[in-house]
Order: sequence, then structure tokens, then C-alpha cells
Amino acid sequence: MGGFFGAVSKHDAISDVFFGADYHSHLGTKRGGIAAYDSEIGLQREIHNIEKSPFRTKFDHVFEEMKGTSAIGCISDTDPQPLLIRSNLGTYALCIVGIINNFEELIGQYLSFSGGHFDAMTGGKVNSTELAAALINQKSNFADGIKFAQSVIDGSMSLLILKNDGHIIAARDRLGRTPIHIGKNDEGYCASFESFACQKVDYDLVRELGPGEIVEFDSESITQLAKPGKDMRVCSFLWTYYGYPNSIYEGVNVEVMRTRNGAIMAQNDKEAKNAEGIDSVSGVPDSGTPHAIGYANESDIPFTRPFIKYTPTWARSFTPPKQAERAHIAKMKQLPVHDLIVDKKLLFVDDSIVRGTQLKETVDFLYDNGAKEVHMRSACPPIMYSCKYLNFSRATSEMELIARKIIVELEGEEGLKYIEQYSDSSTERGKALRKAICEKLNFASLEFQSVEGVIKSIGIEPCKLCTYCWTGKE
Repeated sequence: MGGFFGAVSKHDAISDVFFGADYHSHLGTKRGGIAAYDSEIGLQREIHNIEKSPFRTKFDHVFEEMKGTSAIGCISDTDPQPLLIRSNLGTYALCIVGIINNFEELIGQYLSFSGGHFDAMTGGKVNSTELAAALINQKSNFADGIKFAQSVIDGSMSLLILKNDGHIIAARDRLGRTPIHIGKNDEGYCASFESFACQKVDYDLVRELGPGEIVEFDSESITQLAKPGKDMRVCSFLWTYYGYPNSIYEGVNVEVMRTRNGAIMAQNDKEAKNAEGIDSVSGVPDSGTPHAIGYANESDIPFTRPFIKYTPTWARSFTPPKQAERAHIAKMKQLPVHDLIVDKKLLFVDDSIVRGTQLKETVDFLYDNGAKEVHMRSACPPIMYSCKYLNFSRATSEMELIARKIIVELEGEEGLKYIEQYSDSSTERGKALRKAICEKLNFASLEFQSVEGVIKSIGIEPCKLCTYCWTGKE
């Protein structure tokens, strides 16, 4: 995914951007970067690999090496950024959040008529941020350039631009798939993916940009360069998985949504009598925990923590690029509480079930430590499609998604015509899917939240939410 934070201040902006960008570390694990503007030095830029060390550690020297009254910082899960660009629009720094699916097509079109070139990375790949800049530079001003780039990109793109006059331009994706919040204090303005990052560095939240809205600000004022569009498709996974508990998107807090989502799942299980005899409810930490709390509160089944994650020295389990290494780290982090496991019927709520590999390791670990039964609930529907708009559940093949894999095992490629039935627990195909996953991953029982349940727990109009990875509908 990735995230960013930018600020313009009457005095120094480096500290605000350092901490503001660091508060986006849960959104990416690959690269971190900061660009700053100072009236004497001009634009500066620094990028570091954060796969082995966190953003805060890599940039702890930035206060001595960079200065400026304007700065942007980013966490990138893809290419190095922000980039410094010199073009017909002037010199500027750019960072983006999103994904460009028609990458090769756009590069070919640009090279065919421009006679220009790109700086190629290892293997000939072009940095997606540089491609975005090349598209923006096709027009005579930033607003038109951004709108043009967003119109030709198949995928999504929200961005921050730090101009050579110290102003910052913030532009939300044309369908608002990712958020941008605006904050203000006595010293200036900021723009941030995460709302709480503004508040933690002492900015008052002013508002959230609408889909396709573009604004420019300095320390004194903010100007709208493009009005928001009417259509929005904000990513539902921001609430179920990606967002930090304190985050707010479209006025809906992540922790509140997750708790409500768990309660709806408990209501469904009560009606179906699916959770009788359960001794305790737990979350697969960390993002599954609030869903589980909501489930426990609604079901009157005690909430417990049968295992604890040891986090002081172990990195986040999804950080390593190889699945085997991710699974090993996840296993090493799990410390059992035997009194809460032995001879217990346990129900766990996870935020999602994508490939299922790591989850099976967790279930096996629980049985190895004496659990009598391990039941599983997914806080979202079966993931049937790889995300086209961000980079959640972006697999080499959609057949890596366990739901799709099981469908083909049960019915061959023909079964993919009935994905909607397989998603629905009330159908024979839906029951067969759940039974087969239980057998493969060693669950005593399994159920998924419905699309309708997720939408209800978020509480905004269904037409404003993207549910593509569950439904395949754009």
C-alpha cells in the first residue's frame, strides 16, 4: 500500500514530517523517503531501504542533514520515492500511493511520441513515480497534469508534490480509493494519508479531500485547484485490515468499524447456531483482535488471548519477501498461554484469509499446545480476485488465493463461473467451499463475514465502497 505526510510551516517542517511519515509505517515495508525545501538550499531528498530497519531508525539523522519550511515524507511498498523531477513545470518532488496496471502501455505511448527516456532500474523496470511525473508533465500546469495522469492510469493514484517555491500540492485518487486528510495549526498546514498522524503532530483536522480533489497550500492558506468528483470507490480493506485502529476514513473510525463488524458476525452465528459450546473468543493479532472483541461482546462468550506475540525483537511477519521466512517469523513470535489453550474450544477471528498458509501454522501451533477445537471466522468475505487498485492481495496468480484454489479443486475451471454462490454460505457450493478449507487448514469450523455485513459495519453508502476483491465488480 504505502502512505505519505507533508507539511508547510512558518518555521521548520522536518520534525513534523519525520514523525508524520513514521506514523505510516504500518502501510509499507520496502522504502522510506523525505524531500524538503529550504529557500537557501532548494529541494533536498533522501531515500532509505526499510526492509530490515524501521523508518524512524533510518532517518534519525535527518535533523542534522536536512532543513526546510516545507517537506514531504513517504513509506513506499513499491519503488523508491519521493523523486526529484525537473520538467517544464519546474523542479519538484513527488510521491504517490496506488498502483499502475497499464505500466508498459503508458511507457510505450510516452516514448513513442516524446523521444524522451526513463531512468531504468535493475532489470529495466521504470520507477512508477517517474512514470507518473512524465504523465503529469504532459500538461502546462500541475492540476491539468494530475487529472490527465489519473485519467489514463488503470489503477489508482493519490499524490503529494513539493514545489520549488515551498508549496505542497495534494491530490486524491480520482475515485478516492485512498484517503488524504488536511490538518492546520498556528504554524501552517499538513496533508496526510492517516488522520491520526495529523493529530499526533499537533494539527487540527480540517477535512478529508473528496475523490479527485486537488489542493495547494503554503503556511498561510489553502487553495482548491480541482473540485471533488461525485463518484467514489474507497477501499473497504482500509477498515478491515490496512488502517491503524485510530484512523478515520470518511468519518468512520477503524476500531469502531471492526468492533461493529465482529458483533454482526456474532449475530449471524447466533441465528445459525454455529458457535455453541465455544469456551472463548480471540483475535488473530493484531488486526483481528477488535473484530474478536466485538464478537465476544455480542455473543457473551469470554474474550481471551491464548497466545501472545513477542514483538520487541521480531519484525512484522509479512515483512520478508519469502513465504517460508514469513511463516518462520510468525511461529517464533507466538508464545502460548497454556491455561487458556489446553482442552479448550477456541474461536478465532482473523481480518481476512488470503492464502491461508500462515493461518494454518497458527492453528497447528494451537493444537500442538493442547487446544481441543479451533474454529475460525474471517472478518471479510472470501477473497476471490487479486486487487487491481492498490496492492492488497496482489498475487503472482489468482490461483494463490485459497478460495479460488479450492473452487478449482472442487469443480475445475468451470466452478469459477459460480463464484457468487461459493461466497454465499447458504448455498451448497458455499458450504462445500467452507468444508474444504476447514479440511485443508485444520479448522473445526469456518465462516466468512458477508459483503453486506462489511458494508453495514462501515456504515457509508455501498456505491462509495470498493469491494472488488470479493465480488469482482468495479
